[in-house]
Amino acid sequence: MVLLIAAIAFANRGGDSGGDAPSGTDARRPGGSPTAPTGVKPVDGKTGGIASGFAHSEQGAQSAAANFAVALGGDGMFRKDSRHAIVDATHTPDAAPALQGQLDTAYSDAFLKNVGLLPDGSAPKGLTFVSRTVPVGSKTASYGTNDATVEVWCTGLVGLAGEGSTKPVSQTWFTLTQKLHWTNDDWKVASSTQKQGPAPVNGDDRAASATEIANAVSGYGGFTYAR
Repeated sequence: MVLLIAAIAFANRGGDSGGDAPSGTDARRPGGSPTAPTGVKPVDGKTGGIASGFAHSEQGAQSAAANFAVALGGDGMFRKDSRHAIVDATHTPDAAPALQGQLDTAYSDAFLKNVGLLPDGSAPKGLTFVSRTVPVGSKTASYGTNDATVEVWCTGLVGLAGEGSTKPVSQTWFTLTQKLHWTNDDWKVASSTQKQGPAPVNGDDRAASATEIANAVSGYGGFTYAR
């Protein structure tokens, strides 16, 4: 249940600086899915800034899982007040309370220090903390009327941007598996697990400078709706 996305691997770094993808509601169709919007209209509602009111369908479950991956992999998880709001907005009423306590323990002062953050989850002066998750694709492992298991393949950015950072922003790849339950007319997370990869071969892109990364983070807002 403890969901730290890429942060654990990042925090434990040293002091140096495909399968099938579903389309529409058919998760069993082989091959890649088009990137154009398909199916039902995206949700209009939000709970605590997180998309809500997903369709009671297989596509709705995938959409919920992708959006929850974005929220649970954001920098708001490193601050207690916003973390509690995110967990409440994404999890079932039965799962949220226990997870709150587990995460409060996991995001300890020592853990935040190892990530390079201050005890309140903020970045030191002159540095910008980056934690963003971007879903690359999703597929349904199982689907029933009120329960679904959805896998979301993600890439993420995590690190401290700025001159003098000892933990520069780096890229991660992981797959998040969420067990969703239909409750109060919406999909919510009952439990979740994650594993590393699959990660592609690194390209030949030039690594950006600390200033370039910091400017990009402040200049490009993160997505608030996925799929």
